Amino acid sequence: MSRTWTAIVVSGAGTFAMRASFLAFAHRLVAVPPAAARVLRQIPPAALAAIIAPALVRPDGHLDLLQPRLPAGLLAALVAWRTRNVGLTVLVGVVVLAAAEAL
Repeated sequence: MSRTWTAIVVSGAGTFAMRASFLAFAHRLVAVPPAAARVLRQIPPAALAAIIAPALVRPDGHLDLLQPRLPAGLLAALVAWRTRNVGLTVLVGVVVLAAAEAL
């Protein structure tokens, strides 16, 4: 077996073992300590911010604070924070982006 196939098989076995371990030990995760629960609640917003922030300030791979995505994103974030309405947030973001690009 070549080194490439050995690496593929070992990687596959490791990935399978990691995923199977969650199923095997899921019964132990029923009672999550309060401190861990607080930290786990912060993961989705942090992941979303890590995806969205670069798209707002570095759309072409370099820092650009004068492009229209930034004000649209900031205004949409403000609407989301104040109203917690996903539909209104998307609508405001799209309308502001379209208006800023038209200018």
